[in-house]
Amino acid sequence: MEKIKCLIIGGGPAGYTAAIYASRAGLNPVLYEGMEPGGQLTTTTIVENFPGFPEGVDANQLMGDMRAQAVRFGADIRRGTITSVDFSGKPLRLVVDDGNEIEAQAVIIATGAAARYLGLPSERKFRGMGVSACATCDGFFYRKKVVAVVGGGDTACEEATYLANICSKVYMIVRRDVFRASVAMQERVKNTPNIEILWNCNTREVLGDESGVTGARLERKDGKVFDIDIDGFFLAIGHHPNSDVFKAFIDTDENGYIITQGKSTKTNVEGVFAAGDVQDPSFRQAITAAASGCKAALEVEKFLMSN
Repeated sequence: MEKIKCLIIGGGPAGYTAAIYASRAGLNPVLYEGMEPGGQLTTTTIVENFPGFPEGVDANQLMGDMRAQAVRFGADIRRGTITSVDFSGKPLRLVVDDGNEIEAQAVIIATGAAARYLGLPSERKFRGMGVSACATCDGFFYRKKVVAVVGGGDTACEEATYLANICSKVYMIVRRDVFRASVAMQERVKNTPNIEILWNCNTREVLGDESGVTGARLERKDGKVFDIDIDGFFLAIGHHPNSDVFKAFIDTDENGYIITQGKSTKTNVEGVFAAGDVQDPSFRQAITAAASGCKAALEVEKFLMSN
């Protein structure tokens, strides 16, 4: 049984930032990176909205630099995934996929959230080459171009209206004949002249070439198949927070996002903190995730000093 003072779960902006702060505080943190070191950000290419990089920065480089900074200050960063936890008592107990058993005094959950995709092979082929799940992250690359947004809820409407301010035209691909979004969001979309709603449509294939996405093949409910010419294809059909392994002990909302206390990163279990997209259904940005990782580490330091 390995005994750890501060365990961080997740290797995205929140986890790496928490590791930087926890290391500098002398907490000797151990961080397990999970299945996707670097987090969701590594599915994109150039990040242009992270402060400090006026020309933008390669997403993998940004995450690699964060990781290296944490290692420089002494963080023990490991590959591996937490497969089970027991937060019913103290110390907190966890099991890693390699069989290693851990007793931790404090835990920071920074496992992120995964964007939902349609599951098309062509969608995966062009991910990062015109296929994106974050309009705020990647919309700027499609300035004055034509894009499509898949989805019919509030998020899809928000993404479409955001892109409409940047792009020459936005198609909304909606599989039903009505929106699931709030009335206010529906009205905003319908009153935006460069948004065209394609009702009762499913995407059969994302089209493209070696340069990236060039179109999408759609099918209406009546069986009619047709193509649209686009430069970007945005998914807005939801995210799934990576919180399942903790749900027996940690409170989550109806969508699985971990509930934290007020402006704190504290969960309902003493000594367990949550940071980043796993507890943030609203913003889901690298900068906000990093900020909450900082907060979590500072709160862990305070918690350990008082216990």
